[in-house]
Amino acid sequence: MFGDDSWLPSLSSCYWLVVTVFSSLIVLIELVCPYYLCDIFRLKVKCGRCGEVSQKETCVTLSETIPLQAGKGTTNLVQKCKFCGREGTITMIPGRGKPLTQEISESGDFSPLMLFDCRGYEPIGFVFGPGWKVESIEGTKFEDIDLNGGEFAEYDEKGECPVMISNLDAKFELLK
Repeated sequence: MFGDDSWLPSLSSCYWLVVTVFSSLIVLIELVCPYYLCDIFRLKVKCGRCGEVSQKETCVTLSETIPLQAGKGTTNLVQKCKFCGREGTITMIPGRGKPLTQEISESGDFSPLMLFDCRGYEPIGFVFGPGWKVESIEGTKFEDIDLNGGEFAEYDEKGECPVMISNLDAKFELLK
């Protein structure tokens, strides 16, 4: 879908987080991406065994790694289902995504931001929050933006123009 994925361990467990803006109101924005190099993502997850959906958002952090019990590598999150007790992991696979640009938004396409290898959990929702970077077409950077409300509006003094994002949407797509 987004390049050669033959190196991945198991395609049945890998999901792309894809983001778009459904609006004509993205104005003079060059890119939108997580500010801390795709560091923190807030997800809603569902247990692969019992189907229980997490009550709270689950934070997965790229800079936090946990050794796997079998001693074969690391993961970014180990979590037990509060209902059935099954343990699952979520591992972020950096370097494969790309930021949301005005061109992608205008085409109506989604932009793949991050790839997740999910074992025992299925990602079913994404929560926009703080920690995003927006760059205007003039190169002005707005950092640590909170997109929790799904909108951003500011004035680019260098470019003498408004910059705006509204109607953000995100979904997970199973990598096939």
